[in-house]
Amino acid sequence: MRYRTTSLPDRSEMPVTPAPRSAAPAAVLAPKVPEITAVFWLVKVLTTGMGEAASDYLGTTNLVLGGVVGVGGFLLALRWQLRSPRYSPPVYWTCVAMIAVFGTIVADVLHVATGLSYDVTSAVYALAVAVLLAWWWRSEGTVDVHSITTPRRERFYWATVIATFALGTAVGDLTGLTLHLGFLPSGLLFLAAIAVPLVAWRAGANPVLTFWAAYVLTRPLGASFADWVAKPHDVGAGLGVGDGPVALVALAAIAVLVALVTVRHRDAGRRTPAEAGADRA
Repeated sequence: MRYRTTSLPDRSEMPVTPAPRSAAPAAVLAPKVPEITAVFWLVKVLTTGMGEAASDYLGTTNLVLGGVVGVGGFLLALRWQLRSPRYSPPVYWTCVAMIAVFGTIVADVLHVATGLSYDVTSAVYALAVAVLLAWWWRSEGTVDVHSITTPRRERFYWATVIATFALGTAVGDLTGLTLHLGFLPSGLLFLAAIAVPLVAWRAGANPVLTFWAAYVLTRPLGASFADWVAKPHDVGAGLGVGDGPVALVALAAIAVLVALVTVRHRDAGRRTPAEAGADRA
């Protein structure tokens, strides 16, 4: 299954008044996001579970180390991604993985430091996602992830991704803990919820809107299942495996999948344009 985003109008394709000769041309990049395939969604869900477990493990063992890894690792990975001239699977997914850890830290710190309930923090992050998407659309005329071909669009993209991770963390804790559903029922709930944009996309709904709906839902989906496996039974009826082991297993699975994607990406780069186009069809 491959996700395509061709039905939403893009202002960059509309006739525009030529800029004055004195204006500096905007930098144009090669697209810096992967194809949206089933493997993309699998790795994305794994990063959410890994980020949840890793953040909780660091937060309960060494807060200083957690801050260094969560914040410092996020800043370094984001800088690496933004400075990369083209899409690279290891660079891209390292950035996503570190945002998964950082987003969990941000959501948890806001909840603990302010005492705000998860329903309030969920609403705050939902508003942040909505504002970022609206700002992005107003500025660029598109929120299609395949239009990430300028530095400004890339900054909008990653800001929105960070907000979706924080939102998903808060929503997952809201259903699992505040509403007392437990982590496994929460995971099953989000598994059913993520099927809605998939079915809507199959039925012809706008692919850009269904993509972002599914993207937001991957966070509480992966985090709920990770918490179910990691947490003890008296916390959300978990299995008690532990946050550390869950984070390591998820990280290993991510590494294997990204390695496979990297090999495939390099092989695709060696093909002729006609051969590459045939694979994407």
